[in-house]
Amino acid sequence: MSNLLWPGDHHAGDYFTDSAFLDAMLRVEAAWSVALTEAGVAPPDAAVTYDVLRDLVGDADLSAIADDAESGGNPVIPLVKMLRGRVDTVAAGRWLHRGLTSQDVVDTAVMRCAADTSEAVAVELERQARILADRADEHRHTPMVARTLTQHAVPTTFGLKAAMWLRGVLDAREQVAEVSFAVQLGGAGGTSAAVVELAGGGPARVAAETSTIVARELGLEATTPWHGARSAVTRIGDAAVTCTDSWAHIGNDVLALSRPEIGELTEGAGGGSSTMPHKSNPVLSVLIRRAALAAPPLASSLHLAAVDTVDERTPGGWHVEWDTLRTLLRRTLVAARQTTRLVDELRVHTDRMAHRLAEAGDAVTSEQTTMAEIAGHTPAGQYLGAPDFYIDAQLERLRTMTRTP
Repeated sequence: MSNLLWPGDHHAGDYFTDSAFLDAMLRVEAAWSVALTEAGVAPPDAAVTYDVLRDLVGDADLSAIADDAESGGNPVIPLVKMLRGRVDTVAAGRWLHRGLTSQDVVDTAVMRCAADTSEAVAVELERQARILADRADEHRHTPMVARTLTQHAVPTTFGLKAAMWLRGVLDAREQVAEVSFAVQLGGAGGTSAAVVELAGGGPARVAAETSTIVARELGLEATTPWHGARSAVTRIGDAAVTCTDSWAHIGNDVLALSRPEIGELTEGAGGGSSTMPHKSNPVLSVLIRRAALAAPPLASSLHLAAVDTVDERTPGGWHVEWDTLRTLLRRTLVAARQTTRLVDELRVHTDRMAHRLAEAGDAVTSEQTTMAEIAGHTPAGQYLGAPDFYIDAQLERLRTMTRTP
């Protein structure tokens, strides 16, 4: 999958591509087949494995499935028709997809792709956290000037700035870890009536057992149907935005502090210009900021789709989720990997930081003078507050999160 208009898209690789989604739909159909046979709903000879289905339909069929999806509004209908026409046993063709509806397959396949992509993002968050923890500890005594509303404020340390970046990354890591990815199996109207009818009764047992088996086969969570409650989707989008928010803070700081007139930070390998040989642009920071600016509107679209929920299947709102979530998660993964590289290769110019702080003069300690006068004592030698305490708090938070299963 390539995207000339989103530089860096290759970092998302095969995650949540059309091929990956087709693969996920096939896995859902195969998992349901296992569920029907294990639960005693379908005869043993009706079982069909993922490998068998993958041999029947491949990436060469993507174009045809995509084209035919228009007639029914989703890709499951042409996929099932194609599979039934190619499966080599009568029983497998007779029982394939029975008890499911298109939304079951789409929603569960979306969850499988979202889980895979989110796991890759979580790996990058872990790497970033460790790198930033090292940066914070290494530079806990590196003085620099703090800036508020773009202007010099008071003295601080680069270690504390890195610890604040770390805090945002840990917040994102927590939110990603809290997201659940569950199967969605409710049948035509969310009642599971079809599979209960196929089983000849025992609604609670059949619904619970088939959901549990499908979840086990797909590595997802078993739950009751959520076809009409879309928080399962919006929570994924919200976690993605929390990630890009935290990375934007890092990128924005690098953009500001790498200006030639400041020069306190530079990217490890700046980007060039097509016409100005002297340029070394902070391209990673630019691209990270781009992702952060684009993410909230995508998450907002997911919430708008949830707001539009009506009846037992939403016309339009449900459909807008699929590609919106895919775009958001792929871009989040791209930004994740770009941020890991940014913090890993970041060059910290401690001499420039010290120079800028000295250049600021007494202005950055004016608050100290005022506070000392109020307290009735001579100003202390340094005016740094408690940066070590705040740095150590984030380092301990990381250690605690690492120890937690």
